[in-house]
Amino acid sequence: MRRLWGLVPGWVVSVLVVPIASVVLGFGVAAIAIVATGTDPGQAYLALFQGAFTNNNAFAETLVSSVPYIFLGLGVALGFRAGLFNIGAEGQFYIGALAGVFVAYSIHGLPPVIEIGLSLLAAMVAGFVYAGIAGFLKAQTGAHEVITTIMLNYVAFLIANYLVTTPGLMKDPLSRIPRTPYIDVNATLPIILPNSRLHAGLLLALVAIPLVWFLIERTTLGFRLRAVGFNAGASRAAGISVARTTVLAMGISGALAATAGIVQMLGIQHDMTPAVASGYGFDAIAVALLARSNPWGILPAALLFGALHNGASFMQLQTQVSADLISIVQASVIVFVAAPEIIRWLLRIRGHQVVAVAITERGGAATRV
Repeated sequence: MRRLWGLVPGWVVSVLVVPIASVVLGFGVAAIAIVATGTDPGQAYLALFQGAFTNNNAFAETLVSSVPYIFLGLGVALGFRAGLFNIGAEGQFYIGALAGVFVAYSIHGLPPVIEIGLSLLAAMVAGFVYAGIAGFLKAQTGAHEVITTIMLNYVAFLIANYLVTTPGLMKDPLSRIPRTPYIDVNATLPIILPNSRLHAGLLLALVAIPLVWFLIERTTLGFRLRAVGFNAGASRAAGISVARTTVLAMGISGALAATAGIVQMLGIQHDMTPAVASGYGFDAIAVALLARSNPWGILPAALLFGALHNGASFMQLQTQVSADLISIVQASVIVFVAAPEIIRWLLRIRGHQVVAVAITERGGAATRV
């Protein structure tokens, strides 16, 4: 077995084998929990698959659930590439939703492309500024972004709750429940699949993937992000402004997370309540980890989490297995992705050298470190 794995390139093990094995083992750990409850895991997983893919409109709903994971996963992954652990995606989701919804219900009568564009722009700017606070604090004071983004999550939740529940601010005066007014009809994202809720936000998410990849891999800013993430000290010695790059990286990460928030509002909810994210921002950390911070890997990882999110209810209805089982799957996947040596030991894979990362170009050939 070890000899066979020795023939496999190291990047294949890192990019494909470890993530796939992590998912399989995650389901294996959850299967043990299902057996402990006296239920057949095969039946539970069959129901999960049916609820996510084969039932009426199931696949469309899985795609709907995957859209916010794509934007949020891209945001968290971009932060990872710059050496930043953005745990504030949930709060940035809220801030983006607030700003975008305010624009979407305040303007009327403009063409849909303008109203949607203005709402998206407002959300992205708000997310950039809000996440940029954590980036600024890290750059200027050394405050760790994990702590500041966690704290900013709670600030965002409280801001949203205050604005949406207080008369005279963003609360709909005609509604008895705390929510904003409905967005203008021209600001809603169009449905792209008849008789379903699948909206054009999916197309925006699919466009965002190559754009983020291009930003990271083919631009000067992307080079700086990767260089700072690889070695901040060496980057500073090479003349790169680490402080500026840190603020920009965190801001762009927040803008992507905020886009997830407004796309969810414009495509699905059409108004905003005090609680809208449902843990999407925290799940996005697992999406980015599973994708190994590769923008192209975000799509299958987001689709997996969207399927888990969408199929859990049907699984519980059919087999009485709690939908909370999905949390066990997600947690197990994170554990195995974060500790790839467990996978290597289980599969008898010999240690490979760290995959070389191209950080600069000389004469058309990448210099690797």
